Formats: sequence, C-alpha cells, structure tokens
Amino acid sequence: MPPVIDAYADPGTPDRRGPGRYLWWLLASQPHRAAGGALLGTVWMVLTTLFPYVLSRAIDDGLEPGRMGALTAWSGVLLCLGAVNSWVSIMRHRTMTRLRMDATFRTVKSVVGHATRLGASLPRQARAGEIVTIGVTDVLQISQSLTMTGPGVGAVIAFLVVAALLLSISVSLAAVVLLGVPVIALLVGPLLGRLRGAEAVYREQQGGLTARIGDLSGGLRVLNGLGGKNLFADAFRVRSRELTAQGYRVGAVTSWVQALGVGLPMLFLAVVTWMAARLAVQGTITVGEFVGVYGYVAVLVVPVAFFIECGYDITRGLVGAQRVVRFLSLSPESPAPSTSSASPARNGGESGAEPPAEPSVLHDPASGVAVAPGTLTALVSARPAEAAEVVDRLGGLDGSAVTWGAVRLDRVAAAQVRDRILVADNEADLFAGPLRDMVSGRRHPDGDVLARAVHAAAAQDIVDGLPDGFGTLMDAQGRNLSGGQRQRVRLVRALLADPEVLLAVEPTSALDAHTEAAVADRLRAARSGRTTVVTATSPVLLDQADTVHYLVDGKVAASGSHRELLRRESGYRALVDRGTDEDDDAGEHPVSGRAGVRTEEAR
Repeated sequence: MPPVIDAYADPGTPDRRGPGRYLWWLLASQPHRAAGGALLGTVWMVLTTLFPYVLSRAIDDGLEPGRMGALTAWSGVLLCLGAVNSWVSIMRHRTMTRLRMDATFRTVKSVVGHATRLGASLPRQARAGEIVTIGVTDVLQISQSLTMTGPGVGAVIAFLVVAALLLSISVSLAAVVLLGVPVIALLVGPLLGRLRGAEAVYREQQGGLTARIGDLSGGLRVLNGLGGKNLFADAFRVRSRELTAQGYRVGAVTSWVQALGVGLPMLFLAVVTWMAARLAVQGTITVGEFVGVYGYVAVLVVPVAFFIECGYDITRGLVGAQRVVRFLSLSPESPAPSTSSASPARNGGESGAEPPAEPSVLHDPASGVAVAPGTLTALVSARPAEAAEVVDRLGGLDGSAVTWGAVRLDRVAAAQVRDRILVADNEADLFAGPLRDMVSGRRHPDGDVLARAVHAAAAQDIVDGLPDGFGTLMDAQGRNLSGGQRQRVRLVRALLADPEVLLAVEPTSALDAHTEAAVADRLRAARSGRTTVVTATSPVLLDQADTVHYLVDGKVAASGSHRELLRRESGYRALVDRGTDEDDDAGEHPVSGRAGVRTEEAR
C-alpha cells in the first residue's frame, strides 16, 4: 500500500469543475488505496453475512440431529471465519484511515498552495474566516465522505449477497429485503437534500463569524479607544445568535437522518423476523434456516445503516468540497470589476513578454499616473482607497493595461514582476518568529545591511527595547508591538527586499510627527536612485517627493512638486492643510490612508 502523501510533495491539479468532480479527483489520486479499501470493505461485509449461514448449518447438520462431528466442524469454520474477518476488518480500517488522511493532506496542501499563489489578492477575494472554516471543518467532512469507497461499496455487495441467501430460503423474505432498501432511500433522500442546503448556509455563516472574530481580536484596542467596542459586540452577538439558530436547523435535520439510520433497519429486522417465525411455525423453513434468517437480517442492519451514513457523509462532503472548489477557482490575476476590459493575457499568460532590461516608466492609463524610474513619487487622494487601487495596478496585483516601459505589465510572467516590483501594504502580514526572520524573509542580510534598513525606518528603538534584540520571538502579526512599531517593522522588511520598484501604501500613517519626519528624510536617502511610490496625505512625506500626483475620482487631476501643487491646486491645498490643522489642534498627524484613523506611536 503506497504511503500517505508526502508533506512536501506536489498534491496534483485539483478538479475544480464541481464538488462531485473534486471528490472523484481525491479518489483518483490514490487509486490503489481506494481499490484496496473497496475490496477489503467488501470482503469484510460478505464474510459478516456468512456467519448466519454457518450457524444455520451447524444447527441443521449438527445440533438438531445430534451429530457432534458436524457440529464441531461447523463450529471450527465459524471460529476461523471470525479470525479471518477480524484481520480483514483491521486492514480495512487501516486502509480507509490512510485514504482519509491522504485526502485531508491533499486538500490542505491544495488550499495552502493556492492561498500562496493568490498572494496580495487573497484578502480582497476571500475572508480569513472562510479559509479557517475550510481548514478546520470542511477538510474533515470531505475526507469522511470517502468512506463510501470502503464500507460503502461493501454494503452494496453484502446487501446483494443477503438477498441471494434469503432467496434460497424464501421468495417472500427476499422480496421484503429487496423492496425495503428503496423505501428507506425514499424516506431518507429528501432529508439529505434539506441537510445539504442547511449545512451550506451554516458553513457560510460560520466563516463570516470566524472572520469577524479575527477582525475584533486584531482591532480591539482601537475599537475600545474609539468607543465602538459595544457596537461591534452587539453586532457580533446578533450574528452569533443567527449562527446558533441555523445550527439548530442543521441539527434538527441531522437528528432525523440519524434516527432513521437506526430506527428503519431495526424495523426492517422486526418485520422480516416476524415473517420468518411464521414460516418456521408452519414448517416451511427449518429451525436452522429461521436462525439464519434472523442472522441475515441482523447483519443486514449494518449495510443498511452504512447506506444512510454514507448518504449523510457524502452530503456534508459535497458542501465542504463546494467551498474548496470555490476557493481554488479564485484567480490571482482576477481583474477588479472596474477593469473588465483588461487584456485577456494575464501574468504568466500566452504572451510571455520579457520585462524591460533597464528601469523603465510605469504608466497606469486608467488613472494617468506615470512613475519615472529612479524617482520618489507620491499619490495623494481624499479617498485613500483610490490611491491604493492605483498601487495595486502598478504592482500587477489587479489586471489592467499598465505598461512597464514598452511592455504591458500583464504580459510579463508574475515571477519576474514580483522579483522587481514590490507592493508594501501597511497591513501586510507579519509571521511569528524571531524579529530577524520577520524582517529578513528568505534573505540573509549581513549586519551592516540590516542596520541601514533599521536606521532608514527609524526602528532602532524597537530593536533596543526588545529583551533579545533581533533574536526576540515575535507574536503573529506583531501583536506584541504597537501599531506604529508594526508599521516600521514592515518598512524595514520592504527596504531589506531592495526591489527595483517599491510601492508603499501609507508607510507612515501610524507614526507620530517626529518619527514620521525622520522616516520621510531617511526613506528618500535609502532609496536614492531607485523607483519608489508612496501613497500619503502627510506634508512631511509629500515634501520629499520628486513628483506628486493629485488624484480626484481615481484619476490624475494635477501633477508637480508638493510646493507647486500647494500654490496652484486649492483642492490639494485643502486636503493637506486639513492634516496640518489637525496636527496643530491635536498633536497628531492627518487622517491615515486605509485605516481612516491615525494612531499614536506610543499606543
């Protein structure tokens, strides 16, 4: 039997055409194990049905006529049959466990790998709660549904064997068995349909609530400072009650399915046993055959229960597979709704154009932004999300008609774009581990390079304040740092990457005035001769820019230096002066880009 999928092996290409096809792909990826599970499950079930037959022969051939030799022989057969079936049962269970584990790991690897490919577009296309629900719940339901290939197939074969054995005893008993299972299917089938619908709604609500929990835990301090904690708590309480109510609906359907799974086979047993008893009293069948019939039907309870259980598992597995397929169908180069006219050739597409050999102009026709190589360019907008959208397009994260020199950016392979153009979001993930690893990533900068990046980001006080300096273990997302410290750590990481083009979204939005002034001055020096784009509304940072593009409704309304725009653009002046006034009144900097609120560095 082949081993379970290696942790570092390629899981293969999932079939994303539907949940049923996805489940079939999981089986087709391990055909020997699936066939082995089906064979062992069938042998186990069939051998189980032979116990009543051997018992009936022992009664009729040995016990009733008093033949001890025959009784001993059949008893030995019964013992051997039990030993063999026990071994088969162990191997069946082991094989099916491996099959389920392989399916679980294969799904997890496919989801994690696709999340990595989605990159920066992941937060815009999928909620964190949805991914958590897939990893915690859906993968288990998917793997459990594959039980149908083991005991599920065996249940079908066992049912046919029992029907044949009963047919040799009584046609009427065989008819009851053959007709009883379709009746059970008719009773349980509609419930499984309802279960699938209720389960799908429950999983959607569960994913949304999980995402809300993550948002609340990440921004609890900010919410508390703004006085919005109770408001969000009330909203969470309402969503939680809705999820609980939907859970009860799922539980109600599940309870009926499970009750019928136990009750109907027992009713089945009672009816057939009653009929067999009447035939035995009438002398139509022997005592041994009567005991055999009872045993056959008692054994038949197991496959009939498996029919219902497999239907239940498959229903839940299809719900989980639907969610996985939907996630795997997300495209890392999916255009935003406003860019539906983008070229069909995405990064890594058919064209495979080579990027410009030298630093070149980045131009976004949708906004009119042009970024000259080797300069510090700033994007200013009263709606920071519009500036962030321009950055995403310039970085190749959204499909668009952006050009890089004479080449369309979406015709260049994604790996080549990522090697030279970096989008540094002020909310980018920070992974747990030593601070040095957090800022270095896959690079191994020497001490001087690391020191220069820390100095440029004005982050030396962070390193000095930690007990073990760069060796200090940091929490996921840097939760043991303040908001401003996290932002400077992200800037250190971006500077250490040293890309040809750095696109930084609100790199100083959470800093106090003094720290921001230091970062603005040092950033320009650290990136001298390299292309840098920042989105900001802070005069301190804007004054360092070679070119400022003032955006209105997502398009360039004016371009020039910060001081030129202050003189000739009243809208720009009002936007920047508003931030300056807030500094005078509150001792803080202007409204930040994406967050909408400037947090104090000391917080």
